[in-house]
Amino acid sequence: MRVEQLSREEYSDALPSSGFEVFHTPDALGALDRHTDAELRLYGGFKGDRPVALWPTFVNERPVGTTITSPPPGMGVPRLGPLTMPASPKRRKQEKVNREFTSEVLSDLGADGRGTAFRAICGANYPDPRPFVWDEFSVTPGFTYVLDLEDADTEEVKRSFSKSLRREIRDAEDLDVAVTVEGVDGAREVYETTRERYEEQDRTLSPEWPYVEDLVESLDDRARVYVARDDDGEFLGGITALYSNDHAYFWQGGTRAVHDGVSVNGLLHWHIVSDLVTESPNGATGYDLMGANTERLCQYKAKFGADLQPYWTVETDGAGMGALKTAYRMVNR
Repeated sequence: MRVEQLSREEYSDALPSSGFEVFHTPDALGALDRHTDAELRLYGGFKGDRPVALWPTFVNERPVGTTITSPPPGMGVPRLGPLTMPASPKRRKQEKVNREFTSEVLSDLGADGRGTAFRAICGANYPDPRPFVWDEFSVTPGFTYVLDLEDADTEEVKRSFSKSLRREIRDAEDLDVAVTVEGVDGAREVYETTRERYEEQDRTLSPEWPYVEDLVESLDDRARVYVARDDDGEFLGGITALYSNDHAYFWQGGTRAVHDGVSVNGLLHWHIVSDLVTESPNGATGYDLMGANTERLCQYKAKFGADLQPYWTVETDGAGMGALKTAYRMVNR
């Protein structure tokens, strides 16, 4: 296998037609590159001229040490990590591609070097984290909810929801509430209400607005902002959804939004779901609801009847990782 660093154009040409997440797209990576201090390194693995693996990484070299991340922290990127797309359907050859590519990239990055902290959160389609285990990295599972909508019917999908969620959607539909798809201005309102909700919980929303604005504009039709307004045009709530070729991803918003005593969040989600069924934006046929690692969020999102899907977080093992993280945060203040 030949492994090399790619330009963004070369990376774009090598990206497959499916099996990647929205932040694997060149436009999303470009926005991240413009708003982080880390160096974006795009790796590609090739068999002959055929790309068989890709991996966007972010490298930040500081006096306290080097951090290698995929995705970069604090940018609202749920997952990134490597993509593998071997040509052969045979398990042995698939595992060989994954093992060789992982080893070559980690070696080129110096990920196991002294004073280096490595962390990758792999996409939900990444099938096999064992090469990281064999290289003595720590691997832990995370979970997300994915609602499969391929060949689905809207009424069939709604019947799969819990009774309470169906009632919430029906009650909101009976109100004078309009849900429309808006642009950057709507994304700003979603962002601000999300930030305010974080502050109410004594938390900080890490992504800053200039980055969110750049991302939404750069993704173009891969970003849809669903906004609920009353009959006076007053903002009630919204969700910014991002799209790969496979899935829509719940990204920002969905904060508590009540109108006339009725929550409008279920209605917002329902509009995203029904558009996926009827329009299939960018070819997407699934809805990734996120939030499956937080117990209080699971109680609501489990009502959608989505499948629980695992993914993997890989990081440097040992006490040195914690010490380096602490030092890196202090330098960044």
